[in-house]
Amino acid sequence: MNVLLIGSGGREHALAWKISQSSKLGKFFAIPGSPGIADFAECVENISVSDNAALVNFAVNNAIDLVVIGPEAPLVNGLVDALNSANIKAFGPTSDAAQIEGSKIFAKRLMKKYGIPTADFEVFDDRDAAKNYIRTKGAPIVIKADGLAAGKGVIVAQTLDEALNAVDEMQTFGSAGDKIVVEEFMAGEEASILALTDGKTILPMIAAQDHKRVDDGDKGLNTGGMGAYAPAPIVDAQIAAQVEEKILKPTIAALKAEGITYRGCLYAGLMIVDGVAKVVEFNCRFGDPETQVVLPLLEDDLLELMMNCADGTLPDKKLSWRDDSAVCVIMASGGYPKSYRKNLPIDGVTKAKSLGALIFHAGTKLVGNELVTNGGRVLGVTTTAPTIPEAVDKAYRSVEVIHFDDVHFRRDIAAKAMCS
Repeated sequence: MNVLLIGSGGREHALAWKISQSSKLGKFFAIPGSPGIADFAECVENISVSDNAALVNFAVNNAIDLVVIGPEAPLVNGLVDALNSANIKAFGPTSDAAQIEGSKIFAKRLMKKYGIPTADFEVFDDRDAAKNYIRTKGAPIVIKADGLAAGKGVIVAQTLDEALNAVDEMQTFGSAGDKIVVEEFMAGEEASILALTDGKTILPMIAAQDHKRVDDGDKGLNTGGMGAYAPAPIVDAQIAAQVEEKILKPTIAALKAEGITYRGCLYAGLMIVDGVAKVVEFNCRFGDPETQVVLPLLEDDLLELMMNCADGTLPDKKLSWRDDSAVCVIMASGGYPKSYRKNLPIDGVTKAKSLGALIFHAGTKLVGNELVTNGGRVLGVTTTAPTIPEAVDKAYRSVEVIHFDDVHFRRDIAAKAMCS
């Protein structure tokens, strides 16, 4: 099976690593790919991931059997629709289905209509009206940009002043912030569950927990994710069953009732409050960095499952998992998620691999033969071990041998799991 992977981040590197293990894999391409993905696939850098026509043309000319789309933007931009029109199979939802991430308003209204548990909310396109509403509700409260904002369009405001300022800050996200959602603050513990679906059958994966804030102790600005671990102890068997029956299955059914067949990976970001799970957000693709800790524990053939999703033939079975734990520590550029420097030389990756770490490239490039930084999140250092404390120890021993100027990483990844 010839495969084309779309994307260049740590999530896509993890997908490439896992797909490469399939006995069904033939030729493997990535657009644009990365120095890490290049270990598994032929990277093509001269085609934009936003150019649907060029991507379809490449898939046709290279006899691609399945296109796997990593990031959300091409999905919202209708890449799957364009591929399907050319009779090319794709793993990922159509643009209508991708609205579940592309528009928080669409997702919240869908959940309200079909009784899927989530926080109370109101929608605004007038900033003064939003501020007046916030004054009546008080803080803490959550303000979200409606559209895509690279995982950063959410502000959890702890004070009234912070909340009012957050309304104005939504403008920094461009058109994504033209409309905003103001929603109830939920106090609990977060977790993420990724699920594979062909629009009928749903196969949930093990729960992971992301660390969104940039600094230790869940302080500082929201980021795309500073680390993750799996499995997340907060999601026990009872909560996992609750999520499947009250959130995942009803959501796929709700979309179907709206005339939308959802195929691909559905990401449910959850808040667990007193043993009850509610939806914080949905994403229309694999999470980043959750993918980097979930896939190393998956025993099934991911490529086969992805083709099943695209074909509408996903088997109704439980996925198989290693009896281990996984931890990912993100090594970021100093200043992220605001301004940061690029083109800083990276040393120690080979040594970290020799310690047993998987190094997923999130924002790197080659200048000649030298690996340098090329993004806010630079590397995801992932390790597996029989227990979370052992995986944490192994991860940080690996992090310590990797160096680039002004590196920043959290030192408390998975601390909650070790306290639970």
